[in-house]
Amino acid sequence: MRDKTQTNSAEPGDRLIRAGAIVFFLGALATLVTVAPLLLHTTPFPTYMFGLSMLMGIGFLMAGAGLLQSISAGRRQARAGR
Repeated sequence: MRDKTQTNSAEPGDRLIRAGAIVFFLGALATLVTVAPLLLHTTPFPTYMFGLSMLMGIGFLMAGAGLLQSISAGRRQARAGR
Protein backbone atom coordinates (compact mmCIF):
# COMPACT_ATOMS: atom_id res chain seq x y z
CA MET A 1 0.00 0.00 0.00
CA ARG A 2 1.34 3.41 -0.92
CA ASP A 3 1.75 6.19 1.56
CA LYS A 4 -1.13 8.66 1.41
CA THR A 5 1.12 11.71 1.69
CA GLN A 6 1.85 13.28 -1.67
CA THR A 7 5.46 14.13 -2.45
CA ASN A 8 4.66 17.78 -3.18
CA SER A 9 2.59 18.42 -0.05
CA ALA A 10 4.10 20.84 2.46
CA GLU A 11 4.69 19.39 5.90
CA PRO A 12 5.03 21.55 9.02
CA GLY A 13 8.52 23.01 9.15
CA ASP A 14 9.33 22.58 5.44
CA ARG A 15 9.20 26.29 4.68
CA LEU A 16 11.39 27.07 7.66
CA ILE A 17 13.95 24.49 6.53
CA ARG A 18 14.01 25.92 3.00
CA ALA A 19 14.30 29.50 4.25
CA GLY A 20 17.08 28.45 6.63
CA ALA A 21 18.98 26.81 3.77
CA ILE A 22 18.70 29.96 1.66
CA VAL A 23 19.87 32.18 4.52
CA PHE A 24 22.72 29.75 5.25
CA PHE A 25 23.96 29.83 1.66
CA LEU A 26 23.74 33.64 1.57
CA GLY A 27 25.87 33.69 4.72
CA ALA A 28 28.33 31.25 3.16
CA LEU A 29 28.62 33.49 0.11
CA ALA A 30 29.16 36.54 2.33
CA THR A 31 31.85 34.62 4.22
CA LEU A 32 33.68 33.75 1.01
CA VAL A 33 33.48 37.35 -0.17
CA THR A 34 34.73 38.60 3.20
CA VAL A 35 37.64 36.18 3.49
CA ALA A 36 38.84 36.53 -0.12
CA PRO A 37 40.55 39.94 0.35
CA LEU A 38 42.34 38.64 3.43
CA LEU A 39 43.79 35.74 1.45
CA LEU A 40 44.59 37.88 -1.59
CA HIS A 41 46.30 40.58 0.52
CA THR A 42 44.02 43.35 -0.70
CA THR A 43 42.00 45.94 1.20
CA PRO A 44 39.53 44.19 3.53
CA PHE A 45 35.81 44.84 3.31
CA PRO A 46 33.98 47.02 5.86
CA THR A 47 32.89 45.58 9.19
CA TYR A 48 29.28 45.06 8.17
CA MET A 49 30.41 42.32 5.78
CA PHE A 50 31.60 40.33 8.78
CA GLY A 51 28.12 40.79 10.22
CA LEU A 52 26.61 39.36 7.03
CA SER A 53 28.76 36.29 7.59
CA MET A 54 26.67 35.61 10.69
CA LEU A 55 23.80 34.69 8.38
CA MET A 56 25.32 31.21 8.20
CA GLY A 57 24.60 30.61 11.87
CA ILE A 58 21.16 32.16 11.68
CA GLY A 59 20.26 30.00 8.68
CA PHE A 60 21.52 26.90 10.47
CA LEU A 61 19.35 27.70 13.49
CA MET A 62 16.32 28.35 11.27
CA ALA A 63 16.74 25.02 9.50
CA GLY A 64 17.20 23.26 12.84
CA ALA A 65 14.02 24.83 14.19
CA GLY A 66 12.14 23.70 11.09
CA LEU A 67 13.51 20.19 11.52
CA LEU A 68 12.38 20.07 15.14
CA GLN A 69 8.96 21.35 14.11
CA SER A 70 8.72 18.64 11.47
CA ILE A 71 9.76 15.95 13.95
CA SER A 72 7.18 17.06 16.52
CA ALA A 73 4.43 17.11 13.87
CA GLY A 74 5.39 13.59 12.83
CA ARG A 75 5.24 12.40 16.42
CA ARG A 76 1.81 13.98 16.93
CA GLN A 77 0.59 12.32 13.75
CA ALA A 78 1.97 8.95 14.87
CA ARG A 79 0.24 9.26 18.25
CA ALA A 80 -3.05 10.14 16.58
CA GLY A 81 -2.77 7.08 14.35
CA ARG A 82 -2.70 4.61 17.26
